[in-house]
Amino acid sequence: MSLSMQILEILVLVFVAAVALLLLTALTFFIVDRSQHSDAIRRNYPVIGRFRHLFSSLGEFFRQYFFAMDREEMPFNRAQRDWVERAGKGKTNTVAFGSTRGLNIVGTPLFVNSAFPPLQDQYAKTEPLVVGPDTRTPYLAPSIFNISGMSYGALSQPAVRALSRGAAKAGIWINTGEGGLAPHHEEGGCDIVFQIGTAKYGVRNDQGGLDDDKLRAIAEKPHVRMFEVKIAQGAKPGKGGILPGSKVTEEIARVRHIPVGKDSISPNRHPETYDFPSLLAFVAHVREVTGKPTGIKTVMGDKAGIRGLFEEIARQGPDSAPDFITLDGGEGGTGAAPMPLIDLVGMSIREALPRLVDLRDEFGLHDRIRIIASGKLINPGDVAWAIAAGADFVTSARGFMFSLGCIQAMKCNRNTCPTGITTHDPHYQRGLVVEDKEVKVARYADQIREELETIAHSVGVAEPRMMRRNHVRIVQDNSESILMSDLFPPVHPQDAVTLQAT
Repeated sequence: MSLSMQILEILVLVFVAAVALLLLTALTFFIVDRSQHSDAIRRNYPVIGRFRHLFSSLGEFFRQYFFAMDREEMPFNRAQRDWVERAGKGKTNTVAFGSTRGLNIVGTPLFVNSAFPPLQDQYAKTEPLVVGPDTRTPYLAPSIFNISGMSYGALSQPAVRALSRGAAKAGIWINTGEGGLAPHHEEGGCDIVFQIGTAKYGVRNDQGGLDDDKLRAIAEKPHVRMFEVKIAQGAKPGKGGILPGSKVTEEIARVRHIPVGKDSISPNRHPETYDFPSLLAFVAHVREVTGKPTGIKTVMGDKAGIRGLFEEIARQGPDSAPDFITLDGGEGGTGAAPMPLIDLVGMSIREALPRLVDLRDEFGLHDRIRIIASGKLINPGDVAWAIAAGADFVTSARGFMFSLGCIQAMKCNRNTCPTGITTHDPHYQRGLVVEDKEVKVARYADQIREELETIAHSVGVAEPRMMRRNHVRIVQDNSESILMSDLFPPVHPQDAVTLQAT
């Protein structure tokens, strides 16, 4: 028998074996699918019913890359993500042929261009802003745009390191999130805001309460500038966090002061705070122990509810007020949260921010309480809108995740993030090169501030903090736009006028 015939016979045998194996596999799936009770599709359509699950799983990826238009995806569309990616790479963010954004969508902000914008020699520098001037160690915050709370645990070690080093390059602060202060937060030498979550990770005693000695030790670290008492976050107001035991490594346990390998469940609120007087007392205690500016992070449910906070401040006096309020919108994000809370609870930042600013100003606290806006504000127009609405600072979490290389794979809660940002699996983490990503973090922050200034100049003012509500029009349901100052008439006299460049 010739060699070619022998090869042919072998190929035939391999083919027959492959077909037999395929048929055996199909028969096994058929028997399994017909016997199981949990899935009606597989029971009624054995074998082929399995393709439904395959296609459903792959659908989100195909939609993202092949079918969805630039402005269609949620929670962030391709146009938003691409802007951050180009900014991080230092590429130009100019585009051609006109806007792809639907400019008649209800709620769209349109900035009011000036007939006589300032010339370059009329530009002004955005000066640092003092937070907590009456504390023992006030904070002179240098940047209008900063990194919002993301904990070590929710983020990987290389992600936190890259954010810290990038923040130092850009001169911005990083918020620790509720997971405590890790050495990786300090690595870059940037300014740090320490967040005290309901579980008090990093400053807790054995019973889960606040340990003043640990708190004082954190405050003595030179780069820790402020303390933020988290009342609620946008994605899950009224719900505490859950850190699975599988993610509680030795290092994370040491940082958070919790047992290794055990689930850690955060209370849905601070046990010490059961009304506004007790909340102000808790803030005052943290401020007294640390000597540093102390504020709160919350989500607005309705204006009447948070009015009670300002009424209590008025009763006790302005010294009792938090030094800042970080306002998260109901559209805020997190690594894991119940869908009803993500979708249905909490007021949008677009509605809540002007109302909070007005309450602050109504009670005469314009220069006492700084407002920090957070919640899906990742592009220059988002930040410019928030500043015009009355925010003193804007922070972003997911924007900086995109600068690290996040592809919106929606795997944050599964420890399988393909970019290494939200996983503790070394296999995935090796894809995140700190030295590369720290540069992109800094470039993103710089580009936001640069284009924020561009918008400010286009409306006729010398620098972003001079923007006011009458510099923005909001599209209504009849496709016409009206001034934000008409929708939300400003309370503070300074905000009621248009300031032109001089």
